[in-house]
Amino acid sequence: MRIGILGSGLMGGKLGTIFARAGHEVVFSYSHSKAKLEKLARDAGGKSRAGTPAEAARDADAVLLAVHWTRVDDVLKQVGDLSGKVIVSCSLPMKADDSGLAIGHTTSGSEELAKKVPKARIVSAFNTLPSEVLFSVSAGDAGEAKPSVVYCSDDARAKKVAAQLISDAGFEPVDAGPLRISRYTEPFALLMGQLAYEGDRGPAVAYRMEWFEERKEPE
Repeated sequence: MRIGILGSGLMGGKLGTIFARAGHEVVFSYSHSKAKLEKLARDAGGKSRAGTPAEAARDADAVLLAVHWTRVDDVLKQVGDLSGKVIVSCSLPMKADDSGLAIGHTTSGSEELAKKVPKARIVSAFNTLPSEVLFSVSAGDAGEAKPSVVYCSDDARAKKVAAQLISDAGFEPVDAGPLRISRYTEPFALLMGQLAYEGDRGPAVAYRMEWFEERKEPE
């Protein structure tokens, strides 16, 4: 799969590296430093290279949007036409000072993104995890008990792509339903952030969804 990475921060850099090492063709983009993008590509290895946002998206089967919410309009402007493209968004709609969500309750960042690029295929994924856990899980540290990643979208093709990338990163994909469910997953991401950065056990935290046989009455 050809994957364009829009964003060279912790999420974009780490997920792009994981995707490249899983055998995907990755283009890293969107940084003030071309040297940083080139280093990301070298370190990721495989079929990785640095490019502009437009180059990252041009021939991509999927585009990972991994920029701060305040930079979304700018990167979309640089990318150009995204008609028909699968956009995997891990960007949370945070305020400029990261003090909380700028959007919520009656809509979500992912739904607002869909309004900005109405002809694209939007799927919300990976934004419920701190970046610090990504390499541990992709390296297989969790063993057979793979942590989960919830994803949601209104587009079947986008869901299929997201599920594949989640699996390639070492997680269990959990389909949470339509895109409007991101109204719930985005606040959940803040809970994960609280546990990661305000807790006393370190930031490399993940979650796992498990289903059990319902017991009708206690034994």
